[in-house]
Amino acid sequence: MKKILIVEDELNMMKGLKDNLEFEGYETDFATEGNTGLQKVINNTYDLILLDVMLPEVSGLDICKAARKKGVNTPIILLTAKGEEIDKVLGLELGADDYITKPFSLRELLARIKAILRRAPNGNEGSLEPQLVTVGNLKVNFKNYVAIEGSQEVKMSHKEFEILHYLYNNVGKTVDRDDLMSNVWGINYEITTRTVDNFILKLRQKVEADPNNPRIILTVHGIGYKLVHPE
Repeated sequence: MKKILIVEDELNMMKGLKDNLEFEGYETDFATEGNTGLQKVINNTYDLILLDVMLPEVSGLDICKAARKKGVNTPIILLTAKGEEIDKVLGLELGADDYITKPFSLRELLARIKAILRRAPNGNEGSLEPQLVTVGNLKVNFKNYVAIEGSQEVKMSHKEFEILHYLYNNVGKTVDRDDLMSNVWGINYEITTRTVDNFILKLRQKVEADPNNPRIILTVHGIGYKLVHPE
């Protein structure tokens, strides 16, 4: 049974989400303010986190940032009442996997949750030893979302793995920014090419021997990016 953490300070919203998710067969946990939410995110294991942006004490954006800094790569969906694009972009750049703006339909939220959980690693799938592929400095297991440099695990967000995986599946081909946005985030996401560029910069810090002079993830000016020589 998949376990979902709900971090939401509006009690009616939290209870409604909890009841509906449990009706759909999910196990739930919850927090109603930022500090408790942050501690649960860091100290417990969940399959997905629903995280309100506007929380007392610690904001959802700060929780997201702190969680990724600690190496938590659990998928995060931001719940926000704000319509400004900058908030959505900032949330994605801090490591969130998705966002949904209040008020939202339960059907839409459940669809987003199911889509992310389908892409999330499942340790029970398959019986063969997962294969590591080499991408620059890293040995990467895309199935289990693990990246290793030497003998040390490298912390990467869920979205960083997805971007790198998409580039790896299109090795040697130029992938334009719109293609990345459509296939990694989905066609309905209001993100900008700047978001994609910032994720690429983060990946280069981990993949490239010299991130300022990339030789693995190349920029194709005016179009997008190309992954070359992954091994």
